[in-house]
Amino acid sequence: MRLAEVSVPALRHNIGAIRRHTGAEVIVVVKADAYGHGATIVAPAVIEGGAIMVAVASLDEALALRANGFSAPILCWLHSERLDYRAAVRHDVTLGVSRAGQVRDLAAAAAALGATASVHLKLDTGLSRNGAAPETWPELFAAAAAAERADTVRVAGLFSHLANAGDAADRAQASRFDAGARLLRATGANPRLRHLAASAAALSSPHLAYDAVRVGIAALGLDPEPGVHGQPIRLRPALTLSAEIVSLHRGSVRSYPEEPILNAASGERLYAVLPIGFADGMPRALAGTGLTVTIGGLRAPLVGQIAMDECIIDVTSLASRVRVGDRAVLFGDPARGEPAVEEWSERLGTISYEIIARLGTRVRRKSVGQGDPPRDAPAHLSPSGREGEF
Repeated sequence: MRLAEVSVPALRHNIGAIRRHTGAEVIVVVKADAYGHGATIVAPAVIEGGAIMVAVASLDEALALRANGFSAPILCWLHSERLDYRAAVRHDVTLGVSRAGQVRDLAAAAAALGATASVHLKLDTGLSRNGAAPETWPELFAAAAAAERADTVRVAGLFSHLANAGDAADRAQASRFDAGARLLRATGANPRLRHLAASAAALSSPHLAYDAVRVGIAALGLDPEPGVHGQPIRLRPALTLSAEIVSLHRGSVRSYPEEPILNAASGERLYAVLPIGFADGMPRALAGTGLTVTIGGLRAPLVGQIAMDECIIDVTSLASRVRVGDRAVLFGDPARGEPAVEEWSERLGTISYEIIARLGTRVRRKSVGQGDPPRDAPAHLSPSGREGEF
């Protein structure tokens, strides 16, 4: 009844477009279940599309991918003090670390397993949220170089995260990052991958690409900063959220018993009930914002309150052409005439990241791999009915 279709061709297209635009390798962030898209769908698709690695926040997310048969490189960087370093080594997960003690613990775990662990060193260059502060770089780099000489750790990468505070601030962070890279090389370590730019900088500042860019939202086809820079490349939204019409009602309906009857004085109306609500990631605050969905390519408005399991759409303009079982698209690719996810985020005063990441577990994720032709309307919803479009 509730479906999130994830277009594999769109993901592949986005990776190729980002690679061409930046001239760098691509690391795709699939944390938070690939921002609600489904990490087990997105991770293999982006590797097939040319990404060299995926990244997650926590080791649990990395191990879940490994348990689902994903064998490509994985980076994770947000760690508890009780991190199971042996599990990371055993399952070939690259750790992003920012403290000398983490390097030593990882090296000890690798030595105990007779293996060499892979590490990316994370520097704080101005975001001040996670990463090694500049005064700790000498100790961190010395520990990493010593572990590399002992063949327990391979320093495969060096990275940081931009605060996206503007071009001047980005360039200042890049300068600090360069200083860190020089200091690291002086110890004898020479990582193959340096990555600083996430989605926003990858699109707006390709000169900051270094060896790789680390993109999440852009790989999924969404603009990280709508209206700020303009989108320099054509990205294709990968996710289409839809729900099946489970019932139709003529006349008047109530969205909740304590509320007034909807359109009681405006003549007979036709309402469709969709089995998707706030438990599925459709915030109640969308009620009354003028939100519309598409059914067979035609717009119809949301009316009344949003319940835990359901919402109501006014389909009067579609008259007898709409039936139980038809699908309503809540958001998808605007190039196909579908609502954009930004129509939700703008009405709620938030960002698209939050909308997609909060999609509930009852929404079934399904990969779509046969291209992305325009969504066909059911035969009874002919384009000739467009004069009734909202």
